[in-house]
Amino acid sequence: MKAIVIDEFGGIEKLQMKDIDRPTLEPDRMIVKMAATSVNPVDVKRRKGLFGGKTPMIIGGDVSGTVVEVGDDVTGFKVGDRIMANGAKTYAEFVVVNPDRAVVLPDMVSFEEAAAIPLAGQTAYEAVVTRGQVKDGQKVLIHGGSGGVGSLAVQIAKIKGAWVASTASGKNQSLLKDLDVDRPVDYKSEAFEELLDPVDFVFDTVGGDVQTRSLSVIKEGGHLLSIAAKPDENTAVKAEFFSMSPKKEALEDLLTWLEEGKIRPVISEMLDFTEEGVRKAHELSETGHTGGKIILTFPE
Repeated sequence: MKAIVIDEFGGIEKLQMKDIDRPTLEPDRMIVKMAATSVNPVDVKRRKGLFGGKTPMIIGGDVSGTVVEVGDDVTGFKVGDRIMANGAKTYAEFVVVNPDRAVVLPDMVSFEEAAAIPLAGQTAYEAVVTRGQVKDGQKVLIHGGSGGVGSLAVQIAKIKGAWVASTASGKNQSLLKDLDVDRPVDYKSEAFEELLDPVDFVFDTVGGDVQTRSLSVIKEGGHLLSIAAKPDENTAVKAEFFSMSPKKEALEDLLTWLEEGKIRPVISEMLDFTEEGVRKAHELSETGHTGGKIILTFPE
């Protein structure tokens, strides 16, 4: 099978298309023929070696495709099912999938939409629902609302009945309005801490000075969650850093909302799964200004 392999850490030139063996089936796993995956900021960090690990390495975490083999111990899935899942080594034509981290897709959900959901969607879900416990009537500030995670967090917070403010650049203000953000903020020309009344919850996807300034707009007893940087522990409010832990319940809820039209992933680019396409995707991701998810599509 074809796969993008990293033999040594470094720049985008280290992403090389190779022919490698197809993975073997284990009793409690499935083999999925990939239709689409996405490029996440964590992929760029792994390519650069910021998390270490052994090479050669295949990266990627979002699965969207068709089940082609099912282990004897697997229930609830069959050959031919269209699925989305959290996975690993997804820059490859075939991947191994844990059924506990997968859901069956209805025909109405495209593979491209599904590829944008698992990592970003569950990160947003964990922030807003599981950890943030956002409730009806609360005020929420979400930074980076035009990004892959931020745009889904905005939509989930609205589902929960929150009033939502969100930051993005001027060119992405129209996207924030399309997502029904109550107070879009152009971070290049507006200081959110001077504009907003105190909020109950802040979801920080940016870090740095933005995170520090956010502490001043949180109500007493409020909460800041970050996926960008560990907050100062000596704060007057609860402030935490977290990394997403995949949960099937979250994936099921996200799929339900997707089917009901309550959420939609923002897709900024769709590129072919080729060496050139993957390298371009990483190049775009590194800019930090793509405004949504970058999707890689596999040949049928």
